[in-house]
Amino acid sequence: MLSKNLLHSQTHIWNHIFSFMKSMSLKCAIQLQIPDIIDRYDSPMLLSELVEALTIKPKRTHFVYRLMRILVHTGFFVKQSVSATRQYDEEEGEGYSLAPPSRLLLKEDPLSIRSFLLIF
Repeated sequence: MLSKNLLHSQTHIWNHIFSFMKSMSLKCAIQLQIPDIIDRYDSPMLLSELVEALTIKPKRTHFVYRLMRILVHTGFFVKQSVSATRQYDEEEGEGYSLAPPSRLLLKEDPLSIRSFLLIF
């Protein structure tokens, strides 16, 4: 019983120490315009397609997977199996789509709170 309490206590502390990562990840997604890119795509978007659509340096593209993992875990995006036909082959993998909360982060949504989020 002591070890279970210790584990719970440690988990509680670690969650508080790293809680800023959720808000910073969300801010990063908005600055990269990920919600708008996925919304314009109009279907689940493969990670490779998302990376291609972003305006980031090639050496930073491998961080997008980690960012999307956090954002899926926190409920801003949904991950699902998809396939996409490319010019020469068909690619299968996990695609990303908007979850209901991410709709409030779209530039053109009349109820958007993205400006408020970027301020804080």
